[in-house]
This record gives sequence, structure tokens and C-alpha cells, in this order.
Amino acid sequence: MTAPATLAPRQRVVLVDAALAAGLAFLLVRPALGAVPAAVPLLAAGYLAMAATALAVPAPAVGDAAGGAAPLGWALPLGVGLAAVAVAGVVAGPTPDPRVGAAAAGLGLLAAVAEEALFRRLLYLRLARYGTVVAVLGSATLFALVHLPAYGTAALPVDLGAGLLLSWQRFASGRWTVPAATHAVANLLAVT
Repeated sequence: MTAPATLAPRQRVVLVDAALAAGLAFLLVRPALGAVPAAVPLLAAGYLAMAATALAVPAPAVGDAAGGAAPLGWALPLGVGLAAVAVAGVVAGPTPDPRVGAAAAGLGLLAAVAEEALFRRLLYLRLARYGTVVAVLGSATLFALVHLPAYGTAALPVDLGAGLLLSWQRFASGRWTVPAATHAVANLLAVT
């Protein structure tokens, strides 16, 4: 196998596209896994595979500063994201099921990291060659659309808003880990 450092640009694109396709396919079928008796281990395995793949694949090369610039550093975008999650939690009110336990919290954390590695690491950088606006809007829109099977059209505005916030954090911080932290907190607040 070719070492990642020696991959030709076309090979890198093919690997990124394959990782994106596999991750999106998993996210689209995950609602069906909820009806399976072994749902928790299957979901955990799927999220682990998605995260491992999204992190193992060499990130796409970026033709402009859209993929790696950090105009605001990491602290301010993280603070804005966490404040937005806190406000959304207050506005939405308490809805978590008290029977939800450690498995749901663990899956929520794993899902946040895996989805952000996929959407804000691979997809964002794949789209960044077309400019920042395309990277932010494209990764946010696909994020919202892939959540339709799980949450339905009623949640589409919320998912799109979350995707826009997370994609803006990716742009403003220059890191995929900042939106991953925000997403993880949001998921934990949703299940605890």
C-alpha cells in the first residue's frame, strides 16, 4: 500500500470521496439500526468506523486559505458555539428521557466526533477549494439533509442552523475539533 505522504492528488481525492460516501451511507441507514436488538453495539461500531476512516484518510489539499486559516483563533468560535448550545437548551426546555444512560451519552459523544471528522474535516476541506462560502454552506446543508431520515423535516431548520454554526466554527477556528467539541456538548445536553 502507498504511504499517505506519497499519494498522488487524484488518489487522495478518491480516498476522501470513498470515506465521505461510506460515512454518509452509514448516517442514512442508522435510523433503521434503532430497531435492531443489537442497536447500541452496531451504532457504536458504525461511528467508530466512520471516525477512524475520516481521520485516517489524508485530508484533501486546499487551494486557498479557506481550509486552514484561523481568522478568530479557536477560543472565540468555541465560546460562541457553546453559548449558542446553552441558549438553544434554555429555549427548547428540558426534553431528555431520564432513562437514558451511559450508552446514550457515549454514543452521543462518539457520533459528534465521527460526524465532525466527516463533515468539518473531510467534506469542508473537499469543498474549500471552491471558496469559504461553498465550504460552509455545502457542509452545513449536507449535514442537515443527512439528518432527515433520523429526525424528519420538522427538525430540518434546527439541523441546518446547527450545521451552519458548526461550519462557521470550522472556518473561524481553522480546526475541525472546535465544532466537534460544540457538537459533543450539544449531544450530551440532549441526552442528559
